[in-house]
Amino acid sequence: MFIFLPPMVLIILSAFVGVSVNEVTLNTLNQFYAVLFVFGFIIVAFVLISWLFFLKLRKRLTGLQEAMAFSAEHSSFPQPVPVQSDRMDEIDQLGRSFNWMIRQLEDSRAREHEEEWLRHRLIANLSHDLRTPLTILRGHVTRLNRESISSEGQSSLAEMDHTITRAGELMDDLFAYTLLTSGKHPFEPASTDITRLVRASVAAWYAVFEEQDIQIDADLPAEKTFYWEADPKWLTRVLDNLFQNIIRHAADGKYVYIAVDIEKEIILVADKGPGMENSSYERGAGIGLSAVRFMLEKMKLVAGFSSDENGTSVTIGKALPKSNPELNGRIPGM
Repeated sequence: MFIFLPPMVLIILSAFVGVSVNEVTLNTLNQFYAVLFVFGFIIVAFVLISWLFFLKLRKRLTGLQEAMAFSAEHSSFPQPVPVQSDRMDEIDQLGRSFNWMIRQLEDSRAREHEEEWLRHRLIANLSHDLRTPLTILRGHVTRLNRESISSEGQSSLAEMDHTITRAGELMDDLFAYTLLTSGKHPFEPASTDITRLVRASVAAWYAVFEEQDIQIDADLPAEKTFYWEADPKWLTRVLDNLFQNIIRHAADGKYVYIAVDIEKEIILVADKGPGMENSSYERGAGIGLSAVRFMLEKMKLVAGFSSDENGTSVTIGKALPKSNPELNGRIPGM
């Protein structure tokens, strides 16, 4: 209306004036050209103003779209978009809602970081504080062992000592997992000779397995090997955790199978214990396995678990086999 109304009024007035003084001022042809010029001016002005309007509208929408795309591409929060409070049309309302969402997300992340820091501090303090009463309890158990107690009392004291040891190990696992998830353990990936690393881990645990009368069946190639871009210390820690779980939960099976498959580039660890589903009083909350999964994920590796009443098998690699029967077929007696 702002564009069309003034020219239309001018045309109507010109038409009436032209009828009364037609013979004196303008002839019919000149009046037609004037009207045509006015209509052409109206069309050009309409197109120009519409183009400017949509160009400005597109610029505002593009700025809002770029702000949203920045968050999606960089996994971070974008800067708030400018909003004119005096105008506050639909686009400004959308920008204000977007800015409010950013503030809410920033506050949520700040609260999450604060809660995570408090949780890690609490776990570290608890792990440290609980060691004192455990040490005191162990001292009392040691003192009672020197006294003349019945066989049932001796058995109870041995069970108490074992439980204290297990509680200490669980606190160590919890503290280690807290350090891992908080980034306190340095992660230094490098090209790692897997066969050599597994052979070194087996050699380090050989005496422990022998002490528990566990038969070791190791299939480690002497000359061939493959390499992973992984942290050697973290990968050794993963194997240590798996071997420790065998000592804790599958020692009754008296068997452990450790192999490195060069062709498939995987590590195989299996036992003949009661299986992961058959819980025992030693079974914890899976903190050790959670730490294992975290470290493997950080090194872009995966672990596949297969467990039944005949034992548990673990496959570590970048591309896991589709089925575990082949693995079970390679383990004698499974």
